[in-house]
Amino acid sequence: MRRCLQCDSTAVPEDWTCPACGFAPKLVDGFRCFAPDLAAGNRDYDPKHFEVLMNFEEGSFWFSARNRLILWALSRFFPDTRSLMEIGVGTGFVMRGVRDALPGARLSASDAYVEGLRFAGQRLGDSVNLLQMDARRIPFRGEFDVIGLFDVLEHIEDDRAVLKELGKALKPGGGLILTVPQHMFLWGPFDEAGFHKRRYGTRELEEKARAAGFEVIFKTSFISLLLPLLYLSRLRSRRAGKYELADEQVHPLIDKVLRALLAIEFRLIQCGVRWPAGGSQLLVARLPR
Repeated sequence: MRRCLQCDSTAVPEDWTCPACGFAPKLVDGFRCFAPDLAAGNRDYDPKHFEVLMNFEEGSFWFSARNRLILWALSRFFPDTRSLMEIGVGTGFVMRGVRDALPGARLSASDAYVEGLRFAGQRLGDSVNLLQMDARRIPFRGEFDVIGLFDVLEHIEDDRAVLKELGKALKPGGGLILTVPQHMFLWGPFDEAGFHKRRYGTRELEEKARAAGFEVIFKTSFISLLLPLLYLSRLRSRRAGKYELADEQVHPLIDKVLRALLAIEFRLIQCGVRWPAGGSQLLVARLPR
């Protein structure tokens, strides 16, 4: 159900004009904006990163490994997905993979930034419904089979409020897939440049998801085989006192080796290994029916 953010009515038609109060979200560059005060800039992200990401994601071992894990989790735990929303779509790199994996599903994606939606639109065209919104105030109730947030929750101060909103936007029995950065001992200029509010402890996300009414059905760390290298990289950036996203680029030969290591890690996850530590964490949860 579509929800009016002004009067909370759930009798909102497709054009988003509320029949109860007359409220309609603004259109900015063709995108419906439900939180226009956040659309151009806020304290949770720097929109200059979108262009860098657009050019970086395709050739990155890290983004490739994360996509593979996300799509595997989606197919394993929610194989009958008919409707899905990604919150924090960024440039659309993950959603493009989801779209290809779920060609018959009804797909939506949001971002707080219109700038991100512009890049996502280049990748996704009109195959995904794109909208601008605040994850703390979602204009849907009981709408989706699955919602995903992939390295988004750490940007939001009140992550507990977001998790509660996700539960309201999902159908009964609906699923949640999250990825987040892990371990505060890795904190440094990388996180500060990315406007992170936290890196999650090994149990923190699970506890917050349960408190929001979710049943956690799967959890594992990933980027685990590379954790020593990741720690050394973060230590170096702390000593330098600065960080740029472009610093993550590596020589193609090194990228190939790292991809092979993460392919082994992924295969072990498929076989039942649950990594206790790693640079990131994947959590899959479900609402009670």
